Amino acid sequence: MKLDMLVFAAHPDDAELGCSGTILKHIAEGKKIGIVDFTRGELGTRGTAATRDEEAKDSAAILGLHARENLRFKDGFFKNDEEHQLEVIKMVRKYQPEIILTNALHDRHSDHGRAGDLANDAIFLSGLIKIETRIDNVIQEAWRPRLVLQYIQDRYIEPDIIVDISDFIDQKTACIRAFKTQFDNPDSNEPQTYISSPQFLEAVIGRSREFGKSIGAKYGEGFTARKLLGVDSLFSLK
Repeated sequence: MKLDMLVFAAHPDDAELGCSGTILKHIAEGKKIGIVDFTRGELGTRGTAATRDEEAKDSAAILGLHARENLRFKDGFFKNDEEHQLEVIKMVRKYQPEIILTNALHDRHSDHGRAGDLANDAIFLSGLIKIETRIDNVIQEAWRPRLVLQYIQDRYIEPDIIVDISDFIDQKTACIRAFKTQFDNPDSNEPQTYISSPQFLEAVIGRSREFGKSIGAKYGEGFTARKLLGVDSLFSLK
């Protein structure tokens, strides 16, 4: 299946926290979008890999995703090396997206920056015809998207572009809350963590409000780019 947009995420829930409003908005416009999670988040203090699998499915249903896969890389210990790059290349070539969103290149969690670098390196290599990859023993065609952006995560980073997600903030919150073991849940008896406090989710929504204010909207999501961005018309800009 060819997708319009593909999102790479180090952990299940990274995409939900960083860019789910943008996913929801473009799916509502008729775009086909998928997520590829690198790990199952098995090192998380709360929940298990199995519960994260189920929560990712629940969130995917809320988002209306056309595909969601998990590469089952080792949480906390995956590397930006040939072995991992080839697996990411297979996903780029499988779905042939026009746009790819990846983890932030610098963040509090070391997996995020490493995942962002891994994705960006693999995306470039995916366009080289002399790198051969196969799925089900069928040779894949080389593919490189026309745009790669990084969604902003825990660390504040000045965005290069902001997407208005004002109409989708409730659904964004719902798909985050689908990860019941990870975030604020009064019924949980598991240890409290940095992300399980009510203040964490409030901060996520607060940042969306802050980004939205910057472009005259109620809520927004910010992204960074490694290249200069262009538009066909200045009238397309807010």
